[in-house]
Amino acid sequence: MDDQLSYAYAVVRPVPSLERDALHGLRGVADAPVALVHRGEVAAAVSPVSGSDFSEDALKAHLEDLDWLESVARAHHLVVETLGAYTTVLPLRLATVYLDDDRVGDMLGEREPSLDALLDRLADHVEWGVKVYADTTGTAPPSPDPPAEEPDPGRAYLRRRRHQRRAREDAWSSAAEAVRRVEDQVTGIAVAHARHRPQQGPLAAGSGENVANDAYLVPRRRAEEFQDRALHAADGLDGVRVEVTGPWVPYSFAEAPAPGAPEGARQR
Repeated sequence: MDDQLSYAYAVVRPVPSLERDALHGLRGVADAPVALVHRGEVAAAVSPVSGSDFSEDALKAHLEDLDWLESVARAHHLVVETLGAYTTVLPLRLATVYLDDDRVGDMLGEREPSLDALLDRLADHVEWGVKVYADTTGTAPPSPDPPAEEPDPGRAYLRRRRHQRRAREDAWSSAAEAVRRVEDQVTGIAVAHARHRPQQGPLAAGSGENVANDAYLVPRRRAEEFQDRALHAADGLDGVRVEVTGPWVPYSFAEAPAPGAPEGARQR
């Protein structure tokens, strides 16, 4: 018979509505039910998962399977966001697993003071993402026509390249100014700021080059004010696009206390 492991999604501040409402019918990774493991003033949301999929060796193999990873990530995110609608949540890293629920409880007991402090810090706060793009499409003035007396196509090509380079430099300069404006506008609203690596390729949705990919921890009561200020910080700047997303559970500000996969699966 396949051994089962305990998949941990998040540490939470337990409230009656979690088990009464949030967890009722909630399915997580591998379509498994979600339950709470309690220790003192904190709890962890967990699901039973198959050792054949979540053991150390299995996880190493699954890292090459993008469809499998996407399925796990979506289920993980669904559980965390569902919990976040009811209580303060400290998200754990994707594929954090333990040998069983007792080991989850041991982790909670050993780290309850620090977990309690983190939950207090995150209470009534949400995360907002702010991405700034340098966008040269449709914003630069048309390239000047070559002089009539200059039929040399080589010179015309170099002129176009110089024009494109200047347009790109101008857009990046405007984007840098937009980043500064966003930070200035949200100072006094956001209580913490995290910088992430700019996204490239398929992760960078939409047009332009992602030059800033930041997260802000914002009091829930000021979320609308934050969103409005961030969205309009770059007004009047050509070649810039600002994208604001949220509110999210504060992933970027949760210092996950439990080791992630595959180490978690090796705990004894």
